[in-house]
Amino acid sequence: MTNVLMQTSEGNVTLEVFTEKMPITAANFLKLVDDGYYNGLHFHRVIKGFMIQGGCSISKDPTSPRCGTGGPGYTIQDEHPDDAQFTNDVGTLSMANTGRPNSGGAQFFINTNHNSFLDWWTAGDSAHPVFAKVIEGMDIIRKIEGSPTGMQDKPITPIQIVSVTRM
Repeated sequence: MTNVLMQTSEGNVTLEVFTEKMPITAANFLKLVDDGYYNGLHFHRVIKGFMIQGGCSISKDPTSPRCGTGGPGYTIQDEHPDDAQFTNDVGTLSMANTGRPNSGGAQFFINTNHNSFLDWWTAGDSAHPVFAKVIEGMDIIRKIEGSPTGMQDKPITPIQIVSVTRM
């Protein structure tokens, strides 16, 4: 497992990335971390009692109406290993996607509720593999979750992901 530090405009969050159990999704996330991809992006979607979402390349400009539609320029394979059924519990990070198979890339969400209906092994079209969890800073996640939002669940006051680095 690998830990990363996510510095946000609201405070710091430490994440544990499941490199052994979720090698495809974790390796992709860590490659983007190492490339500085997430630095300067903003959380573009915040829904109290559900989740906060980031990782959209367009969110460097938090006022863009296209926030939530950007990615790294590629997609990754959905990862659903039988021996790693991590549920979308409070504080876990999941790969966001377009709703189609194998459409994740860089966007992720942090669950602020136990969203078991998003687990990839449940009935329905959901395919959101959990690949990391918050190990410090859940108070910061709750602070972000409580931010006032406007249209498309976008925070009224932008919340920046200042940097994400390996520890």
